[in-house]
Amino acid sequence: MSSAAPPPDSVAFCADLVRSHDFPRYVAALFAPSAERRALLALYAFNVEIVRVRDQVSQPLPGEIRLQWWTDMLSGHVHGSAEGNPVAAELLRAIRDFDLPVEPLSLLADEHQFDLYNDPMPTLTALEGYLAATCSALFALAARIMAPPSEAAEHLARHAGLAQGIVQIIANLPRDAAHRQLFLPQQLLTSHGCGMEDVFAGKETPNLHAVLEQLTGEAEQHLTTALSLLAQVPASVRPAFLPLSQVRADLKRLSRPGRNPFTPQPSSRLRTLWTLWRASRSREFTK
Repeated sequence: MSSAAPPPDSVAFCADLVRSHDFPRYVAALFAPSAERRALLALYAFNVEIVRVRDQVSQPLPGEIRLQWWTDMLSGHVHGSAEGNPVAAELLRAIRDFDLPVEPLSLLADEHQFDLYNDPMPTLTALEGYLAATCSALFALAARIMAPPSEAAEHLARHAGLAQGIVQIIANLPRDAAHRQLFLPQQLLTSHGCGMEDVFAGKETPNLHAVLEQLTGEAEQHLTTALSLLAQVPASVRPAFLPLSQVRADLKRLSRPGRNPFTPQPSSRLRTLWTLWRASRSREFTK
């Protein structure tokens, strides 16, 4: 697809979509040079579209059809309608301009089929596989937009995605429980004597707190590793990892003693903007 193919408002459409649904990544993209920023926003808009499928359908089949459209589009099997879709048009441009691999994008869409069903996440290993194919893949693709691929960036992306994904699961527990959806590994619930029905009923129990404490510990380990690896990648890559500063702030907030895990505690946009701006000027992300 040529550069002239995207609709004229496709860039603004992607930016608005990411700003509305993934504010930390939107803010992080603002610190990238303009060409890279456009590609990052296309990538993040694609992720928003995939993640939102779950909330846009009432049955799994229509959701699978929507996800299949994206995998077909990425494999070149969708033509006319792809040109009319601003996110698809921008994503195809980013793939071409930055030589992004298509396979992890398709795998990301495939992995989110799990979201369409109410099957419990079976084990911690299964959760890590899910997060590696979604959150970690997104960090890795963003890093490839910022600089040529490297083993160090891939390693950093894996830990960054695992930290971010676990934190999001803890933060989204009120919404997921209300939908009878369980991303907390069943293995951990069983080992701590926490029943699924108690979670779905929104019961705050010591057993559930033990599960969340273990998951928090996992997230902290991955975050510590990711932040230590920042020094091993070029400064030009680090804007892709600025969302880690928000992960760190969220983890601190979600770990407060006495917090009710079923009470939503979203971070305000102003606080998010301040967190990422401060990180963008810190030695951690610039030197």
